[in-house]
Amino acid sequence: MYTIKDMYDLDHTLAKDYLSQFTYPWEALKGIKDFILELGPTLGGDYEQRAEGVWVHKTAKVFDSAYLGAPCIIGPETEVRHGAFIRGSALVGANCVVGNSVELKNVILFDHVQTPHYNYVGDSILGYFSHMGAGSITSNVKSDKKLVVVHNGTENIETGIKKFGAMLGDYVEVGCNAVCNPGTVIGRHSSVYPTSCVRGVIPENCIFKNSGVVIERKAD
Repeated sequence: MYTIKDMYDLDHTLAKDYLSQFTYPWEALKGIKDFILELGPTLGGDYEQRAEGVWVHKTAKVFDSAYLGAPCIIGPETEVRHGAFIRGSALVGANCVVGNSVELKNVILFDHVQTPHYNYVGDSILGYFSHMGAGSITSNVKSDKKLVVVHNGTENIETGIKKFGAMLGDYVEVGCNAVCNPGTVIGRHSSVYPTSCVRGVIPENCIFKNSGVVIERKAD
């Protein structure tokens, strides 16, 4: 339900070989920085090295007011819009949107991911065609500063990680102003209602409602 194979099509990220080493997606968080530093110099002539540790595809559009912190990679046809703040350790795929006042830190964004308006995404992995509505964020540190535990019903999975935001599977939709609490894991094709406070594992093909009720998505 929450392994990398369950949640992600690895053919849609430059991190395919890196992620393939792990069983659970949060296991990849600790090594994202080193992985980007190794990958960047191998990207070839389609990428420009705009600063030390910063590689941007020639077809990407980066607004002048955006900040690209090292290390990071910005993929083809991606837009990094006005006031975006990429703090570093960010691998952003192809055809993505990193929008107005969005902050990224220690993340992998698969191809076609949209974080278009006022999103904070930290210590997280966002799958193919996943989308975060305006103002939705990942909360990546518990208020008591303890290590994050993934809760799946009565099952509690110790991660050994202090900073862990959210793992969004392919085609996940997160509504406006929703908060994904530390250790949130959302399966493929699931949706979260706007203004929701989400925690734990949400299975694939489900809808998370404001009250915390999770229902199975009906076939169209």
